[in-house]
Amino acid sequence: MEPRHLLFGLDPLWVASVLLLLAYLAIIFDRVNRAIVAGIGACLVIVLGVLTQEEAIRGVDFNTIMLLAGMMLIVGVARRTGLFEYVAIRAVKTVNANPAAILALLAVITAVFSALVDNVTTVLLVAPVTLAITRQLEVDPWPYLFAQVVASNVGGTSTLIGDPPNIMIGSAAGYTFNDFLFNLGPVIVIIIAVHGTIGHFVWGRRLGASAEARARVLGMDERASITNPRLLRHTLMVLAAVMLAFLTARTTHLEAGTIAMLGAAVLLLLDVHDRTAEEQAHQVHASFGEVEWITLFFFIGLFVMVEGVSSTGLLQILGERLLAATGGDPTVTVLAVLWASAILSAVLDNIPFVATMIPLVKGLAPAFGGAAGLEPVWWALALGACLGGNGSLIGASANLTVAGIAERAGVPFRFTKFTARAFPLMLLSVGIAHIYLWLRYLR
Repeated sequence: MEPRHLLFGLDPLWVASVLLLLAYLAIIFDRVNRAIVAGIGACLVIVLGVLTQEEAIRGVDFNTIMLLAGMMLIVGVARRTGLFEYVAIRAVKTVNANPAAILALLAVITAVFSALVDNVTTVLLVAPVTLAITRQLEVDPWPYLFAQVVASNVGGTSTLIGDPPNIMIGSAAGYTFNDFLFNLGPVIVIIIAVHGTIGHFVWGRRLGASAEARARVLGMDERASITNPRLLRHTLMVLAAVMLAFLTARTTHLEAGTIAMLGAAVLLLLDVHDRTAEEQAHQVHASFGEVEWITLFFFIGLFVMVEGVSSTGLLQILGERLLAATGGDPTVTVLAVLWASAILSAVLDNIPFVATMIPLVKGLAPAFGGAAGLEPVWWALALGACLGGNGSLIGASANLTVAGIAERAGVPFRFTKFTARAFPLMLLSVGIAHIYLWLRYLR
């Protein structure tokens, strides 16, 4: 790698690493908004010479940014139709307004939809429903949102399209949707069941709503919550088309960001097509006001800082040392990849980590008897990178998306509180995956 010339002759590897560490500490102590922290960190990466501005821009995953922005716009329009209140009331009535049952139901729904679509899209759709339910029942929304974050990352691990690292691994190894489902689906079902049991004992059995609140919700007419039937029909049509496009993205060669932005643009057009120019401007401003700009700008800053670390070769060094430390032993290599991927994905964005690991894993083919022998390593990388996202608030896109939605609704979603509860669950999940990989592929 060509040496970089930084201000004051500083080492780019140390500068990038220290900036990222300081940003994490600032986020942990939560004294300054995380979007500001990420923005300052990203600018310093450029000002100090770790990256040029062009390199920084290339480091931003605009597919993720476009996916988030597009789905936020769609969700913002859907919110005005009363759709989320309708779904919330129906869900509550299904389980007789039992708060513990609602906790389990929403977690399972989140996990299933995260596997079929992707976890970020799922939480964008489910989190507003959750807030509507908890508001009507007058219960604390935090346990419900926490359970959904964890379920979204676990459920997204089970399929090719559920989490971005899986898409990258599937492309590199030639695995299909069914390959992921067959090989990772069984352990994900077990992990979801274990998480659900823990969630019930930690929160579920303690959750309670007053008899008056339950009776009020059960007596509500969900159909009365629909405020704009015409816009609702348009929203459902666009959502269905977007979901179908996500499922067929590999065939159509369209990225998720393009699909989401096209869906948002079409829905905005349907929303304003019969309005005057002045009304259109007002409506579009209102729709864009629903976008979680803090979350988007935090991601942009984080992408630049992680690209700074990646460009110095730190991730490659860590990956090479990890694989060298295993001594070429297949069992040790698989389990080391699993645990290292999980821990690093909890503190770093898993996309650049997986991008760095893919060529390193491919290079192991001769020692594993050919490309076919690498299958357990690929599954370990997928499980570690995706499950590791539950290790901290900034470990996965879905986590930060829910945090942004929650804070916009006045529900604090702090780094320390989330991480203190999520990190042990992440370790438990990876422990279950460890046993699964050993029993199925290694013994």
